[in-house]
Amino acid sequence: MKKLFIISIAIFTGLSSCKKLEEINVDPNRVTETHPQLQLTQIEWEAFRYNNGTGPLYAEKKLVQTDGESTEQYYKWDRSSFTPYSRMRDVTKMMEEAKRINSNAYLGIGKFFRAFYFLNLTLTFGDVPYSQALQGETQQTYIPPAYDAQKDVFKGILAELKEANDLLAKENSIIAGDIIYKGDVAKWRKAVNAFRLKVLMLLSKKEADADLNIKAAFAQIVNNEPLFISNDEDAQLVFLDQEGNRYPEFNSSGYGSGMYMDSTFIRRLQDREDPRLFIFCTRTKNAEDAGLAINNFAAYEGGDPAAPYSEVNTKAANGKTSKVNNRYHKDPTTEPMVLIGYSEQQLLIAEGIVRGWVTGDADEYYKKGVKASFKFYETNAKGLGQYVTENIAIAYLDKPINSLATATTTEDKIEKIIMQRYLRTFLQSPWGGFFDQIRTGYPSFRRPANVNIPFRWIYPQAEYNNNTTNVSDAIKRQFGEGNDKISAQPWWLK
Repeated sequence: MKKLFIISIAIFTGLSSCKKLEEINVDPNRVTETHPQLQLTQIEWEAFRYNNGTGPLYAEKKLVQTDGESTEQYYKWDRSSFTPYSRMRDVTKMMEEAKRINSNAYLGIGKFFRAFYFLNLTLTFGDVPYSQALQGETQQTYIPPAYDAQKDVFKGILAELKEANDLLAKENSIIAGDIIYKGDVAKWRKAVNAFRLKVLMLLSKKEADADLNIKAAFAQIVNNEPLFISNDEDAQLVFLDQEGNRYPEFNSSGYGSGMYMDSTFIRRLQDREDPRLFIFCTRTKNAEDAGLAINNFAAYEGGDPAAPYSEVNTKAANGKTSKVNNRYHKDPTTEPMVLIGYSEQQLLIAEGIVRGWVTGDADEYYKKGVKASFKFYETNAKGLGQYVTENIAIAYLDKPINSLATATTTEDKIEKIIMQRYLRTFLQSPWGGFFDQIRTGYPSFRRPANVNIPFRWIYPQAEYNNNTTNVSDAIKRQFGEGNDKISAQPWWLK
């Protein structure tokens, strides 16, 4: 008995020692589990600032460069990157933690951000890895992911957005770590559904595709799902005057050097007597020296985006070219960055009505969308709000050039709607104006003779190095072997 007792103690001690050893071997600095709220904040911060900046404004004919040739301005770009896949690793981890704690809210938001990043990827390149993407950490042996056809990527994006809405509909708790809506699940559902409308509208050339069922899906959302009712519900990132939380363009040196306004953008605002001109631009040096008022449309002028940059530089040096308004680089909290908002939503619905996708009064939605854009700047453009009041917006919409009611054909109506979406995207909705232009042809983009507007970017060199077979197959399937070119037209535009 004494011997058996000693053996039992030895076994117990051994087991206890093993347990303690396992506990000791857990590195507290390398946690394997965490609450998804700790990931959500950074995910939102990165997504809402993704691609924001001045780059898209050159391609969209809003800025010109005077101290060198801008590849975007002259449409001479080549490759882009697969950065969104890196961003989505955090989204994947957040969703894994959401499943662990059984949270529909974080799962739903995760699907929204997956849709957001995959949309950016497929619009940039065409076919991209989707169904086999982001599986590197779960595979015992790494297998380079195949590329999904762009149609299947879009179908996946729309499916994930629907799932996001359905998951959020089951949740009524507060979402911790949410810097966009302070945890309001109902507002997140509205953002998801407004974004669904945007994706569907991007597919307007495919409205006859029965497999996509675009018209019915658009109408179902408008008629049955929660949507924004005012600017107060915009999905926007608000900046703070704190280190690491300031507006990205704050103190940017680019605004003080070779960056000037595009003449075609200024002319469009002048032609429409659009007071957002005073929000976006400074008066030319000559106009300011002459004492012209801020609200004098003649005080603004831009550089020719089709001219050599040396000519634009000469004009600017002579005090004849407006710069970007100082508020964008001198105010640390100048304005929120809106990923999807009420103004864009109303203009999307107006276009859907004009296209016959849903019933309603297109003019009413159009007016609400334009007024909401004015209201955004009345609220956020400090010291300039008096130029964009609701009464001024009403008078603006009464002008025949701005009135949707004066348009007599479907194309004329779409052109006016797209113009308003274009005008509201200054340092907002990066590349949105560009993708709408290659989708609809509106507005026209001035460029040098014999220069065509690209449809896409070339795949990253790393894909050629590390995923050769799959990227080559994708190029051959879409454009013909060896035709990975910016002029190659992807499926969504055919």
